[in-house]
Amino acid sequence: MNPKNETRSTGALFLDAEALYKELLRGVAMLCQGDTKLVGITSGGAWLVERLQRDLNLPGKPGVISSAMHRDDFAKRGLANSAQTQLPFDVNGAHILILDDVLYTGRTLRAVINELFDYGRPASVKLAVLVDRGGRELPVQADFAAARVALGEQQSLALARSESGVFSFEVQGV
Repeated sequence: MNPKNETRSTGALFLDAEALYKELLRGVAMLCQGDTKLVGITSGGAWLVERLQRDLNLPGKPGVISSAMHRDDFAKRGLANSAQTQLPFDVNGAHILILDDVLYTGRTLRAVINELFDYGRPASVKLAVLVDRGGRELPVQADFAAARVALGEQQSLALARSESGVFSFEVQGV
């Protein structure tokens, strides 16, 4: 493994984000129908769809979706400084593949689906994630996960991207 692409936490967790991206690319290619629209959750998912759209040679621009307006903890968190929702296609009748870096409780996905339905009624919605870390609070699961890892409740895992576009993970907590 390349040290630039792996993260070490106190629990000796090693994740090669670039290797997992290649696995995600394979999984997304299998999930995509001819007219599937990619939508990334800000910010890690948005980075993923930007690169997936290019690597899969898909036409058009991918969508970006924010969970900020529909979060059940909006009063605590407020609006994030991340990108706002931009869906450059008609959601009505579309086959949507939502992408995120890490699936944890399911609350972000619930908020994103509410946001998506503010724009129309898709024909189908699927989910692909780079890492499923378990710990679900809502009945949500990914159609594809490049990796499944167990992290402590006090740990967090987030995708990072270098200026050159290389992915890595940041693990925080004990």
